[in-house]
Amino acid sequence: MNSHKLGTYAAEAIDLAPPSRTEAVRPAAQPAAQPRWTHIHAPDVRASAVHGTAWRGLRREFKVFLSNPNALFGVAFLLVVAVSALLASLIYPGDPMEMVARPFLWPGQDAAYPLGTDSMGRDVLAGILHGARISLTVGIAATLLGLSAGILIGATAGYFGGLVDDILVKFVEIFQTIPSFVLLVVLVAIAQPTTGTVTVAIALVSWPTVARLTRAEFRAIREKDYVLAARSLGFGHGRIIFREILPNALPPLIVTSSVMVASAILMESALSFMGLGDPNRVSWGSMIGAGRDVIRTAWYLTALPGLAIVFTVLALNLIGDGLNDALNPRFSEER
Repeated sequence: MNSHKLGTYAAEAIDLAPPSRTEAVRPAAQPAAQPRWTHIHAPDVRASAVHGTAWRGLRREFKVFLSNPNALFGVAFLLVVAVSALLASLIYPGDPMEMVARPFLWPGQDAAYPLGTDSMGRDVLAGILHGARISLTVGIAATLLGLSAGILIGATAGYFGGLVDDILVKFVEIFQTIPSFVLLVVLVAIAQPTTGTVTVAIALVSWPTVARLTRAEFRAIREKDYVLAARSLGFGHGRIIFREILPNALPPLIVTSSVMVASAILMESALSFMGLGDPNRVSWGSMIGAGRDVIRTAWYLTALPGLAIVFTVLALNLIGDGLNDALNPRFSEER
């Protein structure tokens, strides 16, 4: 009995004994290390991986464009027209509206005037070359102005949506309720008929189509993963619009631009034909208008500048078709 009590007291003494030195200095448990987050900028990621993929895609699209014979014909003809327009002052340094020979020289009748002269003795070839400069200048300048306005308004409407989208869409619809050419004639008739006025007027009637196309592209792209990632990284609206969305919305706009140049050339020619162009400059439309009174006896005065318009517009349309084939993802996948 005594031995049993002694064993019990010994066990209690062991339990109540102070901890050993090694247990006393045991270090406290350290808290788990928190993971370190590293902020990766989206441009850094694109520079390493996406940039190479985009460059390979661009080369593939360029090869597709070069494999299109119709597009190459359009480019070649447009280059000839552009070079002729640039060198017009060197080839024919004088005023193309001055009388240089007797009237109504037919093409080939005089070697000095390969395409003949008009009813006032002006060189037809000089007029076509100088007229190419006016037509291309107005077409390209009006297209650039129309693209700038349309992209700005369409991008704003498509990106922000909501009330901003509703207001801008109504604004676009106001312009589209009036026929484009009727509005163009009214604008030029109100203002002074100069090259600058015609250019601005054509741009004012051209931008609504670009705005609608840009808005549709932005509405489709703004919910993509890379756009949402850019927002989560805190990028501003301007950076997202111009660096993330706009580059991916450019292919259809590039195709549209070639068609816009062709339409602008046709509009300028129509205005000049109606006498609403710049009277101090020769253009293809004004040459057709000047030759319509003698179309039965000297049909070449309207046929030659008319052919220049037809082939230039055809070349631009062929370039547009080639760009569409190269930049359209469905065509790229089929190839």
